[in-house]
Amino acid sequence: MRADWDALAQPAEQISTGQWVGLPVEGWTSAASPPRQVLTGSHGRVEPLDAERHGAQLYEALHQMAGGANWTYLSHGPFSSLEDWQTWMQANAGREDPQFYAIVDARDDVAIGLCSYLCIEPADGCIEVGFLNFSPRLQRSRLATEAMYLMMRNAFELGYRRYEWKCDAQNTPSVKAALRLGFTFEGLFRQARTNKGRNRDTAWFSILDHEWPQRRRALELWLADANFDAQGRQLRSLSEFAAEAAA
Repeated sequence: MRADWDALAQPAEQISTGQWVGLPVEGWTSAASPPRQVLTGSHGRVEPLDAERHGAQLYEALHQMAGGANWTYLSHGPFSSLEDWQTWMQANAGREDPQFYAIVDARDDVAIGLCSYLCIEPADGCIEVGFLNFSPRLQRSRLATEAMYLMMRNAFELGYRRYEWKCDAQNTPSVKAALRLGFTFEGLFRQARTNKGRNRDTAWFSILDHEWPQRRRALELWLADANFDAQGRQLRSLSEFAAEAAA
């Protein structure tokens, strides 16, 4: 337990009282609140959620998995009708926190996934990515990684010092995705909440601003066209690039 604490704790210094405190954050004022803007990549876009523009496309894309498996760990859904989904969209699309986005495939301009910024704290420089819901078409795709990269890059460019990922501890795909993308596992919040009548232990992950340049390099090398063959298959894994960037 102590080893984990020492590995995760940020540098500190001793003050005149003999107490240890965190180092000064030189020049810190605040991060910027995320503006509602389109984040454009090579394979798709992350667009501010619009009920009229994205509603029907997302309803179709996100209601394909047997038993609604992609909704299990979310606090909402699945929805029994397009009308019910549109009602949820209209109530949430304009919110500032969480601030929702659609992930749009550039090949046909169809929305195939949902994500958001949430727990947005500009004064503390902390922001979370969440409410992730990827359709079968988006899952394990190059666009899925690109969308997460675009969200990360935007957050750090806005001045955030800490970028969080939290998920149900039983959600193994989400845990693996966080680790693959370069997040550090910080621990479990046991019995943090209930979700759809069941206990939820929440796993916490983060990337810090001084870690971002290394993570960014690995992601950009993995996303580059040179890393994919003519059939769109990766030549090297993201973990390989991450290991090289860390060396």
